[in-house]
Amino acid sequence: MRAKILIVDDDRDILLGLENRVTWMGHEPVTATNGQEALRLIQEEQPDLVLLDLELPLLSGLDVLKHVSQTSAHTEPPDEKPHPTSGTYTTPLIVMLTAYGTIERAVQAMQLGAFDFVPKPFTSDHLTVVINKALDTVTLHRQVATLRKEVENQFQPALTNNKHMAAQLAVAKQAASSPVTVLLLGETGTGKEVVARAIHRWSPRSSRPFVAVNCAAFPENLLENELFGHEKGAFTGAIKREPGKIEIAEGGTVFLDEIGDMPLTMQSHLLRVLNDRTFYRVGGTQEVRADVRFIAATNKNLQQAIRQGTFREDLYFRLAVITINLPPLRDRLDDLPALAEHFLTQPGKHGLNRRCTLSDSALQRLHAYSWPGNVRELENVLTRALVLCPGDTIGPEHLSLMTVPLPTDDSSSTNQDLSSDMVFVSYHQSMDAYSQKLIETALRRNGWNQTKAATELGLQRTYLTKLLRQKQIPAKPPTSTSAE
Repeated sequence: MRAKILIVDDDRDILLGLENRVTWMGHEPVTATNGQEALRLIQEEQPDLVLLDLELPLLSGLDVLKHVSQTSAHTEPPDEKPHPTSGTYTTPLIVMLTAYGTIERAVQAMQLGAFDFVPKPFTSDHLTVVINKALDTVTLHRQVATLRKEVENQFQPALTNNKHMAAQLAVAKQAASSPVTVLLLGETGTGKEVVARAIHRWSPRSSRPFVAVNCAAFPENLLENELFGHEKGAFTGAIKREPGKIEIAEGGTVFLDEIGDMPLTMQSHLLRVLNDRTFYRVGGTQEVRADVRFIAATNKNLQQAIRQGTFREDLYFRLAVITINLPPLRDRLDDLPALAEHFLTQPGKHGLNRRCTLSDSALQRLHAYSWPGNVRELENVLTRALVLCPGDTIGPEHLSLMTVPLPTDDSSSTNQDLSSDMVFVSYHQSMDAYSQKLIETALRRNGWNQTKAATELGLQRTYLTKLLRQKQIPAKPPTSTSAE
């Protein structure tokens, strides 16, 4: 990268030598001879790197460093213009230069946020190495900021016109400022992870990691390792200590998706973390403290699960400090136009390079559909329409909307055209019947080999086995004695 580098020194000879070195390296030098001028140029020029002398007239180098460090506490000060390359305000890295290079001053400068400390006299080669190292760090910071922005845009909650959804988002935003646990309830595909990420983004922890864990995707022993990590030698193959997701999210947010599917033993472990903010790694004896905020989500009725003995009541009350109920899409159809526009204006998310608009008749058909898969299904339907539409206007013929037959013994019914006239049944009937048919068809097609069927369905083998039990689907064909 060709960087803009601010050089601040009151010695004219040193200033000229540094300017020549920066120019020779292919970068753009900007110069100042006192601390006040340096602060003005940092604000106006927004350099990528500052070479800052410690002893300066009007304002010392440490005072300049303190001011810059205080400014960096704000992600985008209102009076600052966007950075010309990154698009947002960024605090420059600062390398301190001084002929009075004591250990105490070096420590003080590093504590205030200096990137490096170079004592005078220094060689040109030494300075070149320090500048290149600093600019590599600048580039890395920009890449991280870009990736973070892309992730935030991907999970950006669309503005809602629905009163109930708006009320729930208002509660979420109000809860975000505190560290309390939030429980998100709603059907599959209603956007629980989107809201969880929004709560994290609205919170004081937004600059720290957001780590999502699907509690239904792991067997009990693997889920414990996923959350808490393990010590070296804890089990065969544990060749070194590995942190779990809770440690990785230190200072940030842990999102526990599908919390209703967490095994009872793991529920007791999680309860300890919520109560004491401490845990043990698998195979460990040393207590680990956790500074994280927990957000949980489920599409299950936890009250019913408590009555059935599959979910701990004390854990429920610990999770449900703030409860947010997300309405299904069929109850917020007034948001359909905005949601459709949101998905159709982000084709690049799916590797597409074209944009389309919805015809009035296509929008009417979307309004007439029951949306058993909610917002996630809407996104999939519109993505498929973007791929199949030959022009720039999506019509009803480009919309593949699911029709769900009621359960039948005729296996050929699973091969019917899913884009034909719609059959409206209740949500639970639709999803149970359709998912059962999909699983049975995948099993038949793969000779009742559960591993191959799970791969075809995009599921983990253990999760498919769990679904077979839940839906009472036989693991073997009726006339066969061999499942796999």
